[in-house]
Amino acid sequence: MSTQILAVLAVTVAIAAFVQGSSGLGFALIVAPVAGILDPGLVPVFVLASMIPLNLFVAWRERSSLDLRGAGWITGARLAATPAGLAVLWLIPERSLGLFVGGATVLAAVASLTVPAFTPGRAAYVGAGAVTGLTETATGVGGPPLALVYQHRPPAELRSTVAACFLIGEVASLALLFATGKAEVTELGHAVVLLPAIAAGAWLSRLVHHRLDARRMRLFVLVFALVSGLVLMLRA
Repeated sequence: MSTQILAVLAVTVAIAAFVQGSSGLGFALIVAPVAGILDPGLVPVFVLASMIPLNLFVAWRERSSLDLRGAGWITGARLAATPAGLAVLWLIPERSLGLFVGGATVLAAVASLTVPAFTPGRAAYVGAGAVTGLTETATGVGGPPLALVYQHRPPAELRSTVAACFLIGEVASLALLFATGKAEVTELGHAVVLLPAIAAGAWLSRLVHHRLDARRMRLFVLVFALVSGLVLMLRA
């Protein structure tokens, strides 16, 4: 990987870590399309691996606000749907992965922008977990379904619960990808190299997450994801 690409990725993951640490979502929506444009081989392993330390930090920071009931239903469904995400990777030719990631990003952003407010129940938790397991394993993008479920809950509950669900799911997705030969240990190297950038973004989010306008940040993330996803689709 060239120095220029590494520098762009470092800036991208730092911004994405700040956004997700502050608002509860956004890392994959920002990083996945940029990584797909720079090097499609970075998706989904690099995105999944990069999110693990960030979500561990956020889940621990706001553990007192965790929705254990919702997280339990989401995680169960998410783990059950993980093999389906792997099947998608097996079925899609590598040359078409950029188009798939871009399309998934655009659809996720549009859904997040247009779905009306609702009160989540067991069905919503299970549905969000299942969709997340499918899309996150295949593309690294899985936040919007969880954001939809928790968008009208207190910000701390959204951040902590989404982070905890992501953390478990990302470990499961990576384990399955490695076990089936769809990932190599060397692919984790880029995430390790960029740990300081992730840590910087997460640390900065700690300074502002109580004061930040989460709704405006969410809108920024979704618009960015929409544009990036369209660019990735056009380049595919």
